[in-house]
Amino acid sequence: MITRRRALGFAGAVVAGTAVASCTDDPADEPTSPDESPSSDEPTSPDVAEAPRLGEPEVVAEGLQAPWSIAFVQDTALISERDSARIVELDPDGNAREVGTIAGVAGGGEGGLLGIAVHDGYLYAYFTAAGKNRIERYELTGEAGSFGLGEPQEILGGIPAAANHNGGRIAFGPDGMLYATAGDAGDRESAQDREALSGKILRMTPDGGVPPDNPFADSLVYSWGHRNPQGIAWAEDGTMYASEFGQDTWDELNVIEAGANYGWPEVEGIGDRDEFIDPVQQWAPADASPSGMAIAGGAAFIANLRGERLFEVPLDDPATVVEHYVGEFGRLRDVVVAPDGSLWMITNNTDGRGDPGPDDDRVLRIGLD
Repeated sequence: MITRRRALGFAGAVVAGTAVASCTDDPADEPTSPDESPSSDEPTSPDVAEAPRLGEPEVVAEGLQAPWSIAFVQDTALISERDSARIVELDPDGNAREVGTIAGVAGGGEGGLLGIAVHDGYLYAYFTAAGKNRIERYELTGEAGSFGLGEPQEILGGIPAAANHNGGRIAFGPDGMLYATAGDAGDRESAQDREALSGKILRMTPDGGVPPDNPFADSLVYSWGHRNPQGIAWAEDGTMYASEFGQDTWDELNVIEAGANYGWPEVEGIGDRDEFIDPVQQWAPADASPSGMAIAGGAAFIANLRGERLFEVPLDDPATVVEHYVGEFGRLRDVVVAPDGSLWMITNNTDGRGDPGPDDDRVLRIGLD
């Protein structure tokens, strides 16, 4: 296990108000693998100390195909597979059983069956279908070992889709509302259009309605100016955090405020402009490409694809980061807090961009000290 602490200087994360370079506006600079942005020429932050905190990961399950998201029904883990459109459940021995296949999923590129969440007896799923992304829910029937899916109920349709930048993470916040990340779907200017659903974090009631306390009247938009946010989580005090893919220069960790504009495509990373909210942490994409995230033990844990490592960001010192398992498991897509307080993490080496081993993809359980 490799664990390293990095203090963030000019090239790493800094709190809002510190100036740094912004992104290029040239569409030709769009990365060929959009969730694995090319490396920045800026220097990376130095390693200053070792700080082990997490235990050695234990393999829970293996042999999954392009897994994307984990959600728990009591003690049972459900997993979405992006390309097969399957929902599978894991038994106590780690064996995968198909719960159902989500009808209408049209994969390709980064599209397909993406985030899932469980709430009040329903499975919610975000997926790409017929040129648009959508959210549906399905009654969960049966019990552990025999779960099934009821008929689909549309929660939200018409979210712009593309071969890349689909966002796709969904989660219920401590307020009981459903939050969804929507990428800019390759239309960067739409992130600054408050009437568009793309390039946003959306907030809705469990049945897809507009909550009366949303920041904009009759709008699902909760925050805007995003490129491709993929991880969302809440601290114990209710503060919301989101991880986001950058383009050429910086990936981001943001504190999400209702109604706030996070700057894309006008700025990438910290822009030091009054009209935009700067990230509390930023990384060179070669070290990161952040996807799913979870908060536990006073820290945000962020799974990284191109960087092939798990970040630990202490919430009381968000300008620092500890890196775990660097290069040990390949691409990491999601991390969640299990009912027993451990972290569960999924690898993502079988999606066409990784280098899968004979047991990939895997679910790993990590004890948290």
